[in-house]
Amino acid sequence: MSKTAVVYYSGTGNTEKMAQAVADAAKADLLTADAFNADLLQAYDAVAFGCPAMGAEVLEETVFEPMFASIEGALAGKKIGLFGSYGWGDGQWMRDWKDRCEAAGAVLVCEPVIANNEPDEAALAECAALGAALA
Repeated sequence: MSKTAVVYYSGTGNTEKMAQAVADAAKADLLTADAFNADLLQAYDAVAFGCPAMGAEVLEETVFEPMFASIEGALAGKKIGLFGSYGWGDGQWMRDWKDRCEAAGAVLVCEPVIANNEPDEAALAECAALGAALA
């Protein structure tokens, strides 16, 4: 049985709701971004990362981006999933993030899941499918 983590940052609770749905479906460990690092990455077979869009459609810059940048080089061959919420724009932050992961050699188990503001039932179902794909 593979070991799975869900690592997220949430400012308003929207991405946290998504993280919980992914973790429940994957039967995964749920960790906040400030509690995750490269050493922990090696302990997991698969990881779902969740972060909302911030500013000009970028990853959250004080906690999540530094953590993600520190592990990005170790993603080659790792099964991952991406999810997050946004309140403006068109999801460019997620397309950019997906490109970064693919360039690092990560294996995305499905298309990223995004929700406009609070995740609705459809978005939570997509999160559950992401979790199932990771497990």
